[in-house]
Amino acid sequence: MLIGLVGKPSSGKSTFFKAATLADVLIAAYPFATIKPNQGVGYVRVECIDKEFNAQCNPSKGYCVKGTRFVPIDLLDVAGLVEGASEGKGLGNQFLDNLTSADAFIHIVDVSGETDAEGKETKGYNPVKDIDMLENELDLWYLGILKKVWKTFSKSIQNTKGEFAKSVAIQFSGLKVSEDDIREVILKDKFDIEKPSEWDDDELKRFSHELRHLTKPMIIAANKIDKETSKENLEKLKEAYPELMIVPCSADSELALREANKAGLIDYLPGSKSFKIKGDINEKQKSALENIQKNVLEVYGSTGVQDILDKVIFDLLKYIGVFPASANKLADSKGNILPDCFLIKDGSTALDFAFAIHSDLGNNFIRAINARTKQAVGKEHKLKHRDGLEIIT
Repeated sequence: MLIGLVGKPSSGKSTFFKAATLADVLIAAYPFATIKPNQGVGYVRVECIDKEFNAQCNPSKGYCVKGTRFVPIDLLDVAGLVEGASEGKGLGNQFLDNLTSADAFIHIVDVSGETDAEGKETKGYNPVKDIDMLENELDLWYLGILKKVWKTFSKSIQNTKGEFAKSVAIQFSGLKVSEDDIREVILKDKFDIEKPSEWDDDELKRFSHELRHLTKPMIIAANKIDKETSKENLEKLKEAYPELMIVPCSADSELALREANKAGLIDYLPGSKSFKIKGDINEKQKSALENIQKNVLEVYGSTGVQDILDKVIFDLLKYIGVFPASANKLADSKGNILPDCFLIKDGSTALDFAFAIHSDLGNNFIRAINARTKQAVGKEHKLKHRDGLEIIT
């Protein structure tokens, strides 16, 4: 699973990336500070099941603090996108090529209105324009891929009565688009696939837009929420795009808290609404921390960074966390207690989970046992978030 961080230059993408991963990346107050993409590991929260079994887990990946399991996901921070990127402007072609493998996007928007469309300092800029721009450029990206072969492709499909969904999926295969995705768009929006050669530009644009929204869903990170005009601009975003998930955040604040926690100055758990000072700090550090507490944490309940990561995985992509676990034996062969937590699609079955762990478990599946109830379940059993399951082969 790969989540792409997108947005115009100087919107705070690299700060968000560093806050989420603590990776060593360049953060600079000028456009296109990021040229080559940065890839790192972020984490999403799952309430651990170890305490239900009177145990203490030992994660093999990620970590667990005070009953909260932090499960790893991949994040990609790419170069800033400007208008015309779909035609190669700025670092457009490189930007879009880097995003083909992403499962979803986090659009980092400078909600303060203090940077213009190109990422240069200004005042009074309307950040709604940034969403307008990105939505349009991503749609044009998909439209460009579709139109490359549309003229001959649509006639061929029509004349041979070929399968529309299969043919379009092949054209978009590099972007993780499946035949089922194509069928879902056709059914939802009632596209006429009997005569695709008669589609006009508006129909092609509409199809590209719907396909892109389905296969590259996006959440808006309303960044720099602690600035003077940010609250007002946040309402503008929500009014202009009520269908999008928009979450206020302060990547600067999250980065400061995580680095202070790493340095042993404070006790802070990502996503929390407060922190505890435990080290020796000077007056400047104390003032900065108090400002974050007062203007961000107390107002919004968190910095928003961790909430956004969680919402992308569990609300936008609709994944659930499932633990390989036996009611009688929680440890793996090395003695690690509940070492793994797998993120799988909501609606997955016990058999899907077995294959997610290892193909051998899926191929030799006999049954699964619910760790809590000790009841046996079959391969078609639908899993729930935070289930613990033992696979019997």
